[in-house]
Amino acid sequence: MPRVQLPAVTPKRRAWNKGRIIGQKRPLLPKQVWAIRARLEIAGHLRDLALFNVAIDSKLRGCDLVKLTVTDLVKNDRVRERVSVIQSKTKRPVQFELTENTRDTVIAWVTSTEMIGCRFMFPSRFHDRPHISTRQYGRLVRDWVTAIGLEPSGYGTHSLRRTKAAEIYRKTGNLRAVQLLLGHTKVDSTVRYLGVELEDALSIAERIDI
Repeated sequence: MPRVQLPAVTPKRRAWNKGRIIGQKRPLLPKQVWAIRARLEIAGHLRDLALFNVAIDSKLRGCDLVKLTVTDLVKNDRVRERVSVIQSKTKRPVQFELTENTRDTVIAWVTSTEMIGCRFMFPSRFHDRPHISTRQYGRLVRDWVTAIGLEPSGYGTHSLRRTKAAEIYRKTGNLRAVQLLLGHTKVDSTVRYLGVELEDALSIAERIDI
């Protein structure tokens, strides 16, 4: 009796994106920014508070944020109001402002005992690394958004990069200004990054009552 070759059965794997929000990460709303700040302040996490505030103000990619040095932000024992850094991705300079609240948290952090002898603004707690990695930064962001009740799969490090840029666009509609602040070479990149066409369309639709 001939043997029948049965087709191989491949066990079903759980889809990697099942239950996750896929796509562009959402910016934080102002009330969410303040909720995270309040939690970090109450917990006394000086490094994380400085990291969070600088991330919001700088609008830097994670790879550039984690490599910031103390001298990038501080000169003659004073925190700079405006900072210029070279972006790793584009090799072009980008400037950003540091608000008074951020400057206060930065000076509190760099003058703490934990920062004695540290070159980088956000040193790693692992002795073999000079600064936190982008993966560590991503885990921190996940912890921050989870702590205030947000779904972590909807947010990431780009959420912090987009937060202030999205608010500036919402209040001014000035795409060119946002393009410069994000360090984009083309305004089309800014349009896609912020999803402004969709946001504008939804805003128009909300004003139409039929």
